[in-house]
Amino acid sequence: MSALTAGVSDADPDWEYAPLRIPADTSRIVAAAQLSVHAEFGGWELARVLGYRDGTRRVLLRRERTPSVLPLPNLIN
Repeated sequence: MSALTAGVSDADPDWEYAPLRIPADTSRIVAAAQLSVHAEFGGWELARVLGYRDGTRRVLLRRERTPSVLPLPNLIN
């Protein structure tokens, strides 16, 4: 288990996680815009950010799990 996902369990019933890597040549403004898009349209929020000396950033996003919607049974007329 990496430092980014330490303490994060796949069996967590309340949250789902998505690790991302942001390259060193990505500006802060572009990185913030990308994360904003994930938040706005995917429902993700920032859980953790690790910055490395080479300029790369590892980001862990999380969002609440939604209950599965069961399909309606077929109705017989």
